[in-house]
Amino acid sequence: MTNSEMAAMFDRIADMLEIKGENVHRILAYRNAANSIGQFPRDLRIVAAEGGLEEISGVGKVIAEKIAEILETGTLQFYENLAAEIPPGVVDILHINGVGPKKARMFWQGAGITDVPSLEAAAREGKLAGLPSMGAKSIARVLEGIESFNRRATDTRTPLGVALPTAERILAMIMQIEGVGKGAIAGSIRRALPTIGDVDLVVTAQDATMVMDIFVQMDEVARVLGHGPTKSSVELQNGLQVDLRVLPEEHWGTALVYFTGSKNHGIKLRTMALAKGLSLNEWAFTPVDGGEEILCATEEAVYSQIGLPYIPPEIREDMGEIEAAQKGKLPKLIQLSDIHADLHMHTVWSDGTATVQEMAEAALERGRKYIVITDHSHGATIANGLSIERLLEQQIEVRRVDAEMGGAIRVFHGTEMEIKADGTLDFPDEILEQLDFVIASLHVGLRQPRVQVTQRLLNALNNPNVDLIGHPRGQLIPERDPADLDMDAVFATAQKTGTALEINANPHRLDLEAQYARRAAEFGIPICIDTDAHRPETMDLMRYGVMTARRGWIEASQVINTWPLEQFMQWLDKRNGR
Repeated sequence: MTNSEMAAMFDRIADMLEIKGENVHRILAYRNAANSIGQFPRDLRIVAAEGGLEEISGVGKVIAEKIAEILETGTLQFYENLAAEIPPGVVDILHINGVGPKKARMFWQGAGITDVPSLEAAAREGKLAGLPSMGAKSIARVLEGIESFNRRATDTRTPLGVALPTAERILAMIMQIEGVGKGAIAGSIRRALPTIGDVDLVVTAQDATMVMDIFVQMDEVARVLGHGPTKSSVELQNGLQVDLRVLPEEHWGTALVYFTGSKNHGIKLRTMALAKGLSLNEWAFTPVDGGEEILCATEEAVYSQIGLPYIPPEIREDMGEIEAAQKGKLPKLIQLSDIHADLHMHTVWSDGTATVQEMAEAALERGRKYIVITDHSHGATIANGLSIERLLEQQIEVRRVDAEMGGAIRVFHGTEMEIKADGTLDFPDEILEQLDFVIASLHVGLRQPRVQVTQRLLNALNNPNVDLIGHPRGQLIPERDPADLDMDAVFATAQKTGTALEINANPHRLDLEAQYARRAAEFGIPICIDTDAHRPETMDLMRYGVMTARRGWIEASQVINTWPLEQFMQWLDKRNGR
């Protein structure tokens, strides 16, 4: 069982405990464990063998024992007992907008409704009318919630690459409303999670009512989920839920910290505030013993009030950032402006839509100093991969374009080479030695057993001609789970060989994910952030890779395509003398 599968199990346990009406602290224990396990970069089997489960944030003795049981048996008796007691469809009902644990339990125990289709049928046939608090409006809201649930049934979370542009578009419209001052995207988008549940927006205005009235009537709104004086929620046509909060400007700092999250980070901040005799909420600090509120118009002021430097939003996950801040050891996170190059892109030679010349010119327009053309190797037949003959023909064109650019941008020749299902590489060493830069990637056989798929990646890492492993875990969000790799073995080998690992900036990949990128950097492994662009405009996806790197505590010096051209070439020469 992978970390993400185990995290999903603990989340489902928390859902079932909510439906049962269990103690909130017990529910939160499983939620926190799920959050930590889902982000934890190491294989829990190895951590368990080392006796280190309880060192994981959110994992105490009880949770550690349950993890150990899952690792030993492949299941958890506690989970099986709950699942036998509570029909799985009742947990689905809990995730309908407007249906909390009490209503889910009422539908199940009071009306024998055990899944979403049965609930919909009962609502349409008038069978909910006799239940407590289920008037016509409540039933209508349930039906609206079911329609929304069905639209997102395949995946309840939205890729960052969909959510962020949507959030930016809606915020831009809100910022045009007269009287709106400051505005920001908050929540999990601001923290750069690869997928998000809903969009959180925070703005300042003195007349919140007018802002809310305009917001809920926007053309992109499919239905209004809530319309209040300081918070309104809507569902957009694309199924995304957007929550808007409007507040006076003097509360901006505390509100933005609060609504950015994460929950665990906020709990730590509030605990630190209490130690100083202060209560902290989204509005202000309040002295516990009475006295005037302490208003914070900036986030910096919030952190300063409890004795901390500003902590960037991408690392507010209670994964050591507060302790690092206390010690003055916060990382200086990479920024988009630090990127000088893009080392992974495709052209019309394989499955891209632009020529080598067009990709070079597009990169130059975006301020890049050097790029590598890395079309697919012949094993990627679905992507029109290059044979050895075509690869060498392409090299002539790349050299010509490089010369014609006159030094304004350097254009190097490389390949994205297939790591084949049997573990061999698509091109022989004598061909790879003629290339400037070599990427090796997994595209096929991703569901192979752990030992087999890991060994394939290790074979590529141990080839001295391979400079970079592209999108190492092979995930596609949300379509495809990552390969079940032994990442400790991958990191140990990459550290030994000096091979770089990629953060693929395409928001459908974001691979390495942040927790693995952070672990790789701790090993001293070079990181590379690439767009994997197949057409000029997809070079603009670089920001998602940088956001993911920031979430992984990555500094610019650890990323090879932030280096000046001379440093990059020296690195290649030192590696293999090509």
